Amino acid sequence: MATIPRRDPRWFYDAARATGFVRSIVRWRGTILGSVAVVTLAVTVLATTVVGAAVVGGSIATVGNVLDHVTIPPAPAQARTTFLFDDTGEHLTNLHAGINRIPIPLGAISPMFRHAVIAIEDRNFYHEGGVSVIGTIRAAFQDLAHHSLVQGGSTITQQYVKQIYTGSQPTFSRKIKEALIAERLSHLYSKNQILNRYLNTVYFGNGAYGAQAAAETYFSKPASQLTAGQSALLAGLVQSPASYDPVVYPGQAQRRRNVVLEAMARQGYLTLADAANLEARHFKLHLQRSGVDSTPAAYFVRYATHAMQQRFGYNQTFTGGLKVTTTLDPTMQAAAERAVASHLLLPTDPSAALVAIDPTSGAIRAMVGGRDFTHVKFNLATQAMRQEGSAFKTFTLTAAVEQGISLNSIWRGPPQLTVGDQRCVDTTTNTPWNVSNFADESAGTMPLRSAIAGSVNTIFAQVVTTVGPPAVVDVAHRMGITSKLQPFCSITLGSQATTPLQMADAYATLASNGVHHRPQVLAKVVAPGGKVLAQLDPTGNQALTPEVAATVTSALQGVIQFGTGTAANIGRPEAGKTGTGQNFQDAWFCGYVPQLATCVWVGYPAGEIPMQGIEGFADVFGGSIPALIWHDFMAAALANTPVQDFPVPPPDTPGGRYGILSPTPFPTPLLTPAALFSPTP
Repeated sequence: MATIPRRDPRWFYDAARATGFVRSIVRWRGTILGSVAVVTLAVTVLATTVVGAAVVGGSIATVGNVLDHVTIPPAPAQARTTFLFDDTGEHLTNLHAGINRIPIPLGAISPMFRHAVIAIEDRNFYHEGGVSVIGTIRAAFQDLAHHSLVQGGSTITQQYVKQIYTGSQPTFSRKIKEALIAERLSHLYSKNQILNRYLNTVYFGNGAYGAQAAAETYFSKPASQLTAGQSALLAGLVQSPASYDPVVYPGQAQRRRNVVLEAMARQGYLTLADAANLEARHFKLHLQRSGVDSTPAAYFVRYATHAMQQRFGYNQTFTGGLKVTTTLDPTMQAAAERAVASHLLLPTDPSAALVAIDPTSGAIRAMVGGRDFTHVKFNLATQAMRQEGSAFKTFTLTAAVEQGISLNSIWRGPPQLTVGDQRCVDTTTNTPWNVSNFADESAGTMPLRSAIAGSVNTIFAQVVTTVGPPAVVDVAHRMGITSKLQPFCSITLGSQATTPLQMADAYATLASNGVHHRPQVLAKVVAPGGKVLAQLDPTGNQALTPEVAATVTSALQGVIQFGTGTAANIGRPEAGKTGTGQNFQDAWFCGYVPQLATCVWVGYPAGEIPMQGIEGFADVFGGSIPALIWHDFMAAALANTPVQDFPVPPPDTPGGRYGILSPTPFPTPLLTPAALFSPTP
């Protein structure tokens, strides 16, 4: 008679964890007798547990007492997928950290899918307890024959226990613990409750845990809509998701699916004819595009995800099962993308960024961060620090109005100007500040209102020295600019860098009558239990007086009515400002109506590349492509929004004469006109 070779005794039982009477058999475990004793003990315990309820007399109480004393450890928190929605409730994307799990009630799972899983994994699920005695005996002797714990023999309940409570270590003690907990669960919960938990937990490959995630991953549909063939394919993955991966190994997956279909027919869930018909067909996958790359508003979604992490941390964002309603308006987002695409047609054209903000709350309604998120993740709307050009003159104008300088004040704007004020000296060369007007900017003697409309550099060089650069920095920061700004005279010409988001935020402060609202992307965040974790906060702070905001707005209306931004005119009360960076490297248009503030930037992502010969424009400046994009977006975004007037500003005050026209001499030569007709760059 052949003997079973002796092996290291640790193959069958973890002696270090042995306690009580179990330790007494450790000395036998290296022999046939010991192995049989252990198997017999296992079968006896399991059989007694399962059939104990059928035993008369005192045995019933004994089994009940045993199960009553089985301690079920607390179930660890399972990672859940977080959902992002737009402000209409439409789904944007899911967030998870490689574990895509979407718990749903059993009623939301196709009955055919439930049948398929039961047919292939545990055909007696509804007729046995938590442990299958026959299956356990068969598995035990298979393990004995292989000298290791290789045979499963697990019911659905045991599989659930293994996944949640005990793990899958190949030890006898773990098997006993698994069986006892499984039987205890079968006394505490109904079969449907256990099946529901199992179907929300089991792994189907490709990061999909549970029926809903699997249905969405492989077929882009909810679990309630799975067909018999689809159900069989997914049920076949449970045994080995990697081996039967339908994406990588379609042949193996199809053969395994057919095994499941045959099992379903044997159990009466399908007719033999239906099963044969399905077996003859090749399955078709409809893989779900997942992640930020697949969303229509990818730059916004990435920004919202970052905001989630800052607020709630990585774990809760990606594993907390949160339901997040964002501030994104899908109609405005589509309009923004169309407006950008229609004016920058060629792959060689510059890129654009656009941010639209609700000035009454700070809610970001639309965001374009670049040409193609799948290739370039860098968000030009929130990360690109670019010179604003003359769009920054708005802050100088606001500082002047705060200091009582009237829009009717008279200034002289020669084509070129040398500023000798020590505050404006170029510290790198120790030379005076030389200012020139761009070719698209007018010059001459005019009121401040006309100077902002015409974006006259040489006049605003005088304004900044009059109000002081620190005042401009202060105003910009109060209105929403968060970049670090230096109090240099050149700040009025946009020589320092900010982002389109910051500029849109600052202009929104003017649209909201001087109230600044922090930009927000999270409208509502709800935990799985229904607790509201966060909501949009519409409160703001009064950054400017309403009178100052109304006065500045009235001046910026002239930019669109008769100044450098006429291309932006959409035929309703609107205000804005153009901006053009040095050598036409950056071009801006920032503007607003009472209900919406939008900023558009156009330029090359690499920076420092002049925009010349683009879409019919010899040079791209703020009043060209950026203003046209702004026009098209705002016209579409506001199509169903009632026309609203801006607040009436205070009456104009007498102007006075400022700068080089001031009747009061400056203590030192402050401004010196250069040749009035020298060429301008």
